Amino acid sequence: SSAPSPPQPPAPWIFRSPSNIESHRISNHDRKRTIALLFPTPNADPIYLEPNPLELVRHAMTSSRQYWVYHERQEALLCGQHALNNLVQQNAFSPGGLAEVAGQLDQMELNYMAQNNEGGTASKDYLKRMAEGSGNVDESGNFSIEVLRSALMNSFNLDLPNIRKKGVGDKIEVTEINGFICNRASHWFAIRKINDRFYNLNSTLERPEIISHFKLAAEIEALQSAGYSVFCVLDSLPPPCSSESSMDLGLPQYWWKEEDLLSAKSNAMTRADDPWRSVGSGRRLDGKSSASGGGGGNDNIPVGHMTEEEMLQMAMAASLEQQSAPASKSERAYELADEPAEGAPGVIKIQFRLPDGTRAVRRFLESDRVGVIYAFVGGRCSKQNIELRAGFPPKDLSSKKDSSIAESKLAGEMIHGRYI
Repeated sequence: SSAPSPPQPPAPWIFRSPSNIESHRISNHDRKRTIALLFPTPNADPIYLEPNPLELVRHAMTSSRQYWVYHERQEALLCGQHALNNLVQQNAFSPGGLAEVAGQLDQMELNYMAQNNEGGTASKDYLKRMAEGSGNVDESGNFSIEVLRSALMNSFNLDLPNIRKKGVGDKIEVTEINGFICNRASHWFAIRKINDRFYNLNSTLERPEIISHFKLAAEIEALQSAGYSVFCVLDSLPPPCSSESSMDLGLPQYWWKEEDLLSAKSNAMTRADDPWRSVGSGRRLDGKSSASGGGGGNDNIPVGHMTEEEMLQMAMAASLEQQSAPASKSERAYELADEPAEGAPGVIKIQFRLPDGTRAVRRFLESDRVGVIYAFVGGRCSKQNIELRAGFPPKDLSSKKDSSIAESKLAGEMIHGRYI
């Protein structure tokens, strides 16, 4: 009797003969997630199946959830900053913030070297280290791996081990890792899993590039063979963007619509040129956001579909709400008084790295509460939501708002702020 015909693949899959399969190690995870191996007869060659790209595009376009990919482009020599932001899929790290981390690491290293038994600060090693300048950031703005590690740990409580470290890459399949940071010489870039697909987010690329599960292991091995150090995040990264609120965490020109990337459109859309991004996000006549849902009537009418009278009423309601909004409890509780005079009893100075990257120095009373510091920074930042950190490693100060500056030991400290 004739040999049985091979089973037919489901619609989303297409056949690939063994000759078309790249020759590299196929992990068990690859077999489960990326390809299927079918054996029509016991001695026959396997038939390889892989996802049909057209089916993937169709699935993405018909999915109820639209994903966006954040991909910062290269500016100056700030690829370390871009690599971190692309890894966490938001504009979370600034050059000034990373430079502060570098300075803190340098000071820790100098303090350690000053305790040696060969002359302390007068020793040859200490003086040499001082003459060399920073060991964590150079004049061009290139940051060390320790800066990137510390920044990621401080902001997201995530570790960044080398994938070749014992107990890391040898204990987990590479396709089960959600993100990578790659470095050679002075260049850094990220690879990140988004919506179960891996993207090369190198800031020198014109747009994000997809890396299939099937090719990821070979890609990582090729990078290592080319002299790259590959670091990875084993814990959960911030979730990928699938909502308007998440997109506000990044810069609009760097958001790419996933379905455009999957279909390889030459005119793929970023959020900056998305004509629909502001439609339907106005305010209702009761002053609430139309995106908040609930209720009937005109609650969910997009702004573009409103009559002139409805838009005028909406604008008037929003204006009245803003004018009549009472100060929050925290704003009333932490009022900023006039700056005390230099040299007066109980007066201390605090340095600031503000969220916009600028520096400031201000005098406070030791008896002032930490909440007054928030009021000062908030006044410089148009009342936007801010986070303040101090010390090393930098710790969030929000839990100390009712403590005095003296109790919190903030006299003479450098406080770092960022938008949240």
